[in-house]
Amino acid sequence: MGPFPKHLLHPRYWFTWLLLGIWWFFAQLPYAVQWYLGKIIARFMPILARRRTHIARCNLKICFPEKSAEERVLLLKQNLHAVVMGVLETGMAWFWSKKRLQQLIQIEGLENLDAIEGSGALLLGVHFTSLEMAGVCVNSHITRLDMMYRAHKNELFDFVQRNRRGRHNNKCKLILRKDVRDVLRRLKQGRIVWYAPDQDYGLKQGVFAPFFGVQAATITATSRFARIANVPVLPIFDTRLPNGVCKVRILPPLENFPSNDDVLDATRINALVESFIRQQPEQYLWVHRRFKNRPEGSASVY
Repeated sequence: MGPFPKHLLHPRYWFTWLLLGIWWFFAQLPYAVQWYLGKIIARFMPILARRRTHIARCNLKICFPEKSAEERVLLLKQNLHAVVMGVLETGMAWFWSKKRLQQLIQIEGLENLDAIEGSGALLLGVHFTSLEMAGVCVNSHITRLDMMYRAHKNELFDFVQRNRRGRHNNKCKLILRKDVRDVLRRLKQGRIVWYAPDQDYGLKQGVFAPFFGVQAATITATSRFARIANVPVLPIFDTRLPNGVCKVRILPPLENFPSNDDVLDATRINALVESFIRQQPEQYLWVHRRFKNRPEGSASVY
């Protein structure tokens, strides 16, 4: 990170500064207090975030048709609480001391990275609501890690998120999601790049592949990165434990991946992501329009 851009003190950013200050204040509360605060806020999510709540409700309906309406209502309530906790935990990840954060992170499977020492690798993650705390965890333990991220339209917010995410590992580079060349460059240099391919980025760089039995636009970058850079792909799974600890597991590299078939590879990745989600469906980021793009002739899910 370079020096602080002084133009971010301009009055047009004052409201953002205020929101960041409030966020910082709530982040100082004990985790148990924030947990119950999250419960309260989650009750108002259908009002405060009506559109996102509607998206989550639609996703749960299409992905879990075997569940009863009552079961999906309960799952939605649990998920909204998890989403709120994800926001509160982002404040912890950004504003807690490194020492304090160590109490809330665990990691397993580092030996799988040690086994490929000297080689670049893709860490294939999933958009669980504990993602920000998982970032703290991997950044604190993996020195040769780089991370893909999406720039925020608000320049001040974007500066803060890059600054706060980078403080756990000053060698970590945040790579813009669309900067394919930089990703390949870092992989070929022996770096480990963490990214999550489970969102709908359209069909320009993707294909339709089944996800929970529904055709979903799926990015093909996973197989392309692995093929061009000749690196292994290691799944990474994070979960929020009942005591608030974010536990991260790094799994062994995928075998016989990639193939020469983008649809086959995308189907395999979706099946892997789905298997992770089914273990803790209440913690997935269902507020994202995963089925935004639909096959021709198919009705909108939302």
